Amino acid sequence: MTEWYYADGQERQGPLTAEELRLRFQRAQITLATLVWREGYAQWKPLSEAVEELQLQTLAAAADNAGTGIDLRGDYTAIDNGTAPLPGTGGGLHSPYTAPAASASYGATAVVDGHEVVYAGFWKRFAAASIDGLIMSSVLLVVFLVGVLMFGGFASFTGGLGSPDASAGMVIFLVVGIYIFPIIVQALYFTWTQASLSQASLGKRAVGIKVVRTDGQRMSTARSFGRWAGMFLSYLVSCGVAYLVSGIMAGVTMRKQALHDLVSDTLVVDKWAFTEYPERQRRELGTVTLVVIGLAILAIVGYVCLMVFSVIMAASQA
Repeated sequence: MTEWYYADGQERQGPLTAEELRLRFQRAQITLATLVWREGYAQWKPLSEAVEELQLQTLAAAADNAGTGIDLRGDYTAIDNGTAPLPGTGGGLHSPYTAPAASASYGATAVVDGHEVVYAGFWKRFAAASIDGLIMSSVLLVVFLVGVLMFGGFASFTGGLGSPDASAGMVIFLVVGIYIFPIIVQALYFTWTQASLSQASLGKRAVGIKVVRTDGQRMSTARSFGRWAGMFLSYLVSCGVAYLVSGIMAGVTMRKQALHDLVSDTLVVDKWAFTEYPERQRRELGTVTLVVIGLAILAIVGYVCLMVFSVIMAASQA
């Protein structure tokens, strides 16, 4: 359902449905000169330009016949030919009305609709990455097991595991299953999810964060792929060192940008940042993040205990 907004003095009213907007026009709470906006508009427009879209023809004709004593035809002409200053264009006084999804660069302002942008720091990103890693591992494990069963059938059909065809098939299966296929799955997963309308992978959605351009806009598919590629290559080339440094950067830089964020001109922010409801942003870690951190600590403690137990057992055997 399309959500509409209209300017009332120095305040923005909404969101409203088309029916609610028609009702306010019928009650003379707004006029044809009232500025309105919906998603898809590049800027605010007078209601007169949305008469057909909102099905106001009958109401607008009645309003014209009633007359208001104010001739707005000159204003409409000025708007049509581009000579009238529109909100936010610099003409006359600065207008407080900006579209909810403002396209102005964040670098020029410290707030969005009067609220600071809440960036996702190290722990939220760590929790999101852990969830995504678990999802990817589960999917790849299932696919690998299915592949093993299929390969077993192929080996039986070609004369057993010792046959030349089965040996060649084994090499191809291992290369594709362990190296190539996981890379393709990760690339598709992160590229598609973070360029989608949700702007977040499943892990980020669970934590309540998203990836945006530095001006608050959604990433294109190409940029989303480039962001993933930068992260993957930094890990591959440096054997994980650059990835570790990137994680530290996400915790200490001013806008919590990792290395691949700086390269791709992106930010990781709260899911309500750069929306009509920036006041819903939260700085606290949240339940999901705390649970994931707790599980990670338990896993580390368990691993250390297992290693110590192994060393003790080996020493006792010696």
